[in-house]
Amino acid sequence: MSKSKRCFDLSVLPGSFTIVRLAADAPVPGWATRGGFFSVTRTGDELSVVCLANQVPAGFASETGWRALKVKGPFALSEIGVLAALAAPLAEVKVSLLAISTFDTDYLLVGERQLHAAVTALKGAGHRIEETGATS
Repeated sequence: MSKSKRCFDLSVLPGSFTIVRLAADAPVPGWATRGGFFSVTRTGDELSVVCLANQVPAGFASETGWRALKVKGPFALSEIGVLAALAAPLAEVKVSLLAISTFDTDYLLVGERQLHAAVTALKGAGHRIEETGATS
């Protein structure tokens, strides 16, 4: 498989994020839709919420300690290879990711402990990272 030579500008969003799993038929909780970045996805199997960690009440099935990187867009929905160009350098250094796509762009969530490795790998692949929100 050939490697992508495309380079992107990214920024690290401030704050730590949590990924929460709720029942498929659960209502969308009010705490899930606060803040500048959140994602709510419903499938037949679950309702998943990604939001700032300090918004999630205790007692929910969740995984904490995620950081978000925003790919500066917008991109056409037909554009090919955006995620591949970003995921490949992360896979090479064994950083797992959760990708969230919107109409305009993509977001990559990586473990808080892996943020430095992720930024280093992405920069090594030629991507540009604005780290103003990188504080833990």
